[in-house]
Amino acid sequence: MEGYELITLNKENIETEHICCALTNKNCAAGYQAKKNWLSAQFEDGYTFKKFNIRGKVFIEYVPAENSWLPIVAPNYMLINCFWVSGKYKGNGLGTQLYEACLDDAKDKDGLVVVTANKKQPFMSEKKFFHKKGFQLCDTALPYFELWYKPLKENAVRPQFKSNAKEGRCDVPKGLSVYYTNACPFTEYYTNVVLVEAAKKRSIPIQIHKLKTKEQAQNHFVPHSIYSVFYNGKFITQQMLTEKSFDKYIKVAK
Repeated sequence: MEGYELITLNKENIETEHICCALTNKNCAAGYQAKKNWLSAQFEDGYTFKKFNIRGKVFIEYVPAENSWLPIVAPNYMLINCFWVSGKYKGNGLGTQLYEACLDDAKDKDGLVVVTANKKQPFMSEKKFFHKKGFQLCDTALPYFELWYKPLKENAVRPQFKSNAKEGRCDVPKGLSVYYTNACPFTEYYTNVVLVEAAKKRSIPIQIHKLKTKEQAQNHFVPHSIYSVFYNGKFITQQMLTEKSFDKYIKVAK
């Protein structure tokens, strides 16, 4: 689609530009600002947020894999961390333009890498797009995480998940445990308000763990560090749980 300007966020414009994700959700205002603060801190590590000048969810985020907040081993790769084209903007080539901007920024890298799932999952990139772009499956982790990569150099190392993220279990054996970062504007509200209230209503003990550094995130228990919920030590979802969806996932985990 023509007429849309591609914008790269930086420390100079981040306070005046929107970040697409939570524009109309008033409950997530604090998380929205927390995400901007998180982004500002990540710019020094080469984190990139590109979007079109659209008041909607049309953006891509990527970072050198060594500085990512994910438990992967992908030396000299560029990790696509979040990639979203929603609603009426789908199917117009905007996703491809965003991807090609990332590919251009990765021209000196050994390849691109992205975490997906074996089937469509909320808050995760769909593998179908990357498969069409020539990505290959290189690793898996329980229960459904997949690592896809596109080598850009002949001798590129094959990326893999770290061993600590393969089994889908955390080190809290009883009750509900949730881990989150400020890489998403929804996590603060849905963790500290919605999930806490839902657990309290059902008399389920809950522990909340905020991952505050990339080192903590790189040693997380599953390949989704933005938000992950465990029940009695077992991973159950990376979807932001609501009062309505809570019982569905806890019931599955029992």
